Amino acid sequence: MKMEEKKKMKILCVGLVCLDIINVVDKYPEEDTDSRCLSQRWQRGGNASNSCTVLALLGAPCAFMGSLSAGPVADFILEDFQKFHIDVSLVSEHAQCVLPASMVISNISTGSRTILHMNRNLPDVSADDFSKVDLQQFKWIHWEGRNAEEQVKMIQQVVKYNGTLLQQQRITVSVEIEKTREPLYQLFPHGDVVFVSKDVARHFGFLSAEAALRGFYSRVKQGAVLICAWAEKGADALGPDGVLVHSDAFPPESLVDTLGAGDTFNSAVIFTLSNGGSLQDALTFGCRVAGAKCGFHGYDGIAEKFKND
Repeated sequence: MKMEEKKKMKILCVGLVCLDIINVVDKYPEEDTDSRCLSQRWQRGGNASNSCTVLALLGAPCAFMGSLSAGPVADFILEDFQKFHIDVSLVSEHAQCVLPASMVISNISTGSRTILHMNRNLPDVSADDFSKVDLQQFKWIHWEGRNAEEQVKMIQQVVKYNGTLLQQQRITVSVEIEKTREPLYQLFPHGDVVFVSKDVARHFGFLSAEAALRGFYSRVKQGAVLICAWAEKGADALGPDGVLVHSDAFPPESLVDTLGAGDTFNSAVIFTLSNGGSLQDALTFGCRVAGAKCGFHGYDGIAEKFKND
């Protein structure tokens, strides 16, 4: 398969979509006080959903697989997906469920984001749902670590499918282990590319990205790449050759909105690797795009800065 043909194939992101209600403030509110916010907006959120947004803005054909409720909020979400030309044909609708929502306090003085998340009864997609997917259209599938036991079964379906293909036609599998939840750690040995968060690294007692990569690398499968971003310290990666790759951070002139910076980093890395770029190029591009994103609200600014970069 020629690289040009592969470029036209889609990247699929599996995970959460939710409603983010973002309250922009100039200082974090004190408890039991009444204060005004500078602005408030609705934004489609969720890690896998955000990753699709960034991939689309970078110019990659992509698809989202996740669950959605019915009703006006779900309509807003679907309309927004369509605005970015993200394929939502694999979304499963649960009419009786409530769409997850996040109340976000975005502090422009510090760039911090504080999130209160609500997810009552919307089920995650299952291995059974995934078994109906036509895998031929994808070159890369990314899982946001959630219902890990089911996700392992989904990945096993991809591994089985890959077994019927030549090496260069196979789907690359990436997983993100972001939350400090024990069941998610079973995903470590299942990704060709594994993103582990600073939160998980610190939970295990690691004080730097390098220490985390050295400490976790024995958990990943042979030949895998392990990546850990560390906010303003940049990001590190470790591949099968044992060489540590590093990129410094690229902070914006002023920190405005860090919501989704991690999802942006992951997407930019996936974008580069899926187009045949090196690990060093991918890491640097990830840090550049994530850094720039922190300098403006939302994601729209990514397209003008980086498309066709």
